[in-house]
Amino acid sequence: SQPTRATDVADELLKFLRAFLPSTIETRYHLGPDLGWIQSNPTQLHQVLMNLCTNAEYVMRETGGILEVSVETVGRYVRFSIRDTGPGMSPEVVSRIFEPYFTTKAQGEGSGMGLAVAKAIVTQLGGTIDVSSTPGSGTQFNVYLPSLEAQDIIFPTEGPVQALRGRGRILFVDDESMLADLGYRMLSRLGYEVIALTDGREALERLRNNPQAYDLLITDQTMPHVTGVELITAARDIRPDLPTILCTGYSHTVNAETAQALGVDAFLMKPIEFPELAIRLQQLLPPPPGQAE
Repeated sequence: SQPTRATDVADELLKFLRAFLPSTIETRYHLGPDLGWIQSNPTQLHQVLMNLCTNAEYVMRETGGILEVSVETVGRYVRFSIRDTGPGMSPEVVSRIFEPYFTTKAQGEGSGMGLAVAKAIVTQLGGTIDVSSTPGSGTQFNVYLPSLEAQDIIFPTEGPVQALRGRGRILFVDDESMLADLGYRMLSRLGYEVIALTDGREALERLRNNPQAYDLLITDQTMPHVTGVELITAARDIRPDLPTILCTGYSHTVNAETAQALGVDAFLMKPIEFPELAIRLQQLLPPPPGQAE
């Protein structure tokens, strides 16, 4: 398992649902703010959530209905909820729903292993799964996975942190405030001085006012007003020797080759693996002679 952004899990699930669900089933989505990170095997978790959604589709296949997907923070957990407006289940069925080979589907339409395996996977990830259902009123499954604290996302122990510490003044730009805050905390913990911003225009203004104030620029690609590539290009006009790192999720316009052609010093895919970022920073910002850790 690995640190995974809860929003990335939700986005993958919504892509699947848009392609999979018939038009007779209305879908409603709710993503809460500041969902943060979870420890997850993304492939396995996606399979669990897909399984819950395909079960919901199955019970509403003939009559149609509403499938609601919500993801929100509940205490120290991230909760993924899948709710349908199907026929619901009796208390007897609910009490057995996670048993291996128990199924309410017709013969040949399912092995009954799905929910038992789903529960095993969720338990292995340190979470829980529950169900509530009323005959005639639909069913709701909830998957709870523990949230990761910021320090757990980068390293569970202090040992590796010491090996990857560095020095330098970093301008970090990401339009998602949660990620900007995370970048600030992670890089500060590694020993860097960090200014974290959510607006590329403000970053440009700071660079124009004081081009020598920063040793390196890290920016997201997909942002309103100014894209990462535009920000890096403008920053290079202001200060040609400024090292730059471009971060991007799923981008059709920028990849490692095009980034290199634009003069970007390092290209990282999101979600950012912070140990990898730390190593790149050490390569781009070697400590001054006699000040190595």
